[in-house]
Amino acid sequence: MRSLRPTQLPYQTDKSWTDDLPVCKQSGVGFATNQIYREDDHRQPEHSFEDRSCHCRFDDTSYLYGVFDGHESARAADFCFQRLAAEILLEQLNEKKSDEEIKEVLRQAFISVEKGYLDSIYDRLAEREVYLDDIPKGLSLYEAYQEVPDVVEKIKRINIELSSGTTAVIALIHNNKLFVANVGNSRVLLCQTDSNNVLKVLQLSVDHDLRNEDELLRLYQTGISMDYLRKCSRLGNQENTRCLGNYLIKGDYKEFDDLKMATQEPVISEPDIIGGIPLDETCQFLLLMSAGLYKSIEEATRTDQVNKYVAQLVVEQFREQGTLTGVAQAVVDRAVRLHHDWYMSNSFKTGSTKREDITLIVRNFNFPMPNAITSPTNPSVTFNSIPSTIPNHSCSTLTTSSNDNYKNSSIVNTNDTSTSSDVRSESDLGVGPDERIEAYVDFSIYYKNVEIARQSGALPKDFIY
Repeated sequence: MRSLRPTQLPYQTDKSWTDDLPVCKQSGVGFATNQIYREDDHRQPEHSFEDRSCHCRFDDTSYLYGVFDGHESARAADFCFQRLAAEILLEQLNEKKSDEEIKEVLRQAFISVEKGYLDSIYDRLAEREVYLDDIPKGLSLYEAYQEVPDVVEKIKRINIELSSGTTAVIALIHNNKLFVANVGNSRVLLCQTDSNNVLKVLQLSVDHDLRNEDELLRLYQTGISMDYLRKCSRLGNQENTRCLGNYLIKGDYKEFDDLKMATQEPVISEPDIIGGIPLDETCQFLLLMSAGLYKSIEEATRTDQVNKYVAQLVVEQFREQGTLTGVAQAVVDRAVRLHHDWYMSNSFKTGSTKREDITLIVRNFNFPMPNAITSPTNPSVTFNSIPSTIPNHSCSTLTTSSNDNYKNSSIVNTNDTSTSSDVRSESDLGVGPDERIEAYVDFSIYYKNVEIARQSGALPKDFIY
């Protein structure tokens, strides 16, 4: 079906409503178009770029960032990223006094956009019904193709358009508070420092896919077999359990053999929402990404802590790049190269033979950029060496402004460079005059703190150093 996709659809336009909004100068975006891998290393995209994003400033107190990972054309992504921005930013946000009121604005925006999108494809649905009436009654699709192949081809083409859907993950900053809403598996990460200046990586979005136990339970309650859900990798014609658009998996879900037993639409557009999280001096930077970024890294490195890995790459580029766009693009380029090199060196060619579209938005708050024209001057950040993973949470477990509730977050450690050669550049491994590798771990702060503890009597009696 993908081969029938037109390269440019009549409803696609080059002009976006968000083009007229001021761009947030504290953010940057990186992109990479999907690629099919070939033995001759010739670059060949499978389809046109289907990701969309926005990073705009509405006024001095309101900023909006979003990533939309489209599938089966960019129609849904185009529609939703423009309409969501309008629905949110044209609301009278300053009249909303509580966090719950802001979250309700976000929820209603998703509902309104979904309804608007389905209304926009009404003509296509009507056209399809006309063609369906031209197929003789009682014939299977295969039999109908033998009788009226042109009609069947037209129906297939329309179904491709009706299958267009998108993930949506947005981050709204309003009155110095952060709100996040998402459907699908695009992600938002917030990097904060704790009282010891240790950088923590917090996943604020929820992955709506078949690895999410909460989503499996929700689908099971619609009547779909749990055994089937645990075995399959896709739900109907997509991998996400929530999205915007994709009429075929919603209004036409009974047409899929694996979804016939469902008693209601299994794929929904209800977002998970958290907020508001106070943005203070502990907040270092914010990341929004499409699944293509973290999945490429997961596959290439086999890491089980991909959020930590992405944050490490971002920190490295903060130290090297002069602009935030440069930071975002350099991280994307690194992920692209990692995945490409992994595939080309994989003699058995197991796993993916392609890479999907990638989008990354970086919003800096306080992290220093030494090569920038102007740079924050906060002290250097250290990283804890003991990582822990963050499970998929429902919005109720994260909807709080208290930092005490971020106990299940991943912790990253850029000082632990010995654990990953990919994170460390060769220039860091200098050789001293005695032809030995120079030490690159500075323990002076550790010894200083031990001495302070010893003098104050806080050091355990059996402590050896």
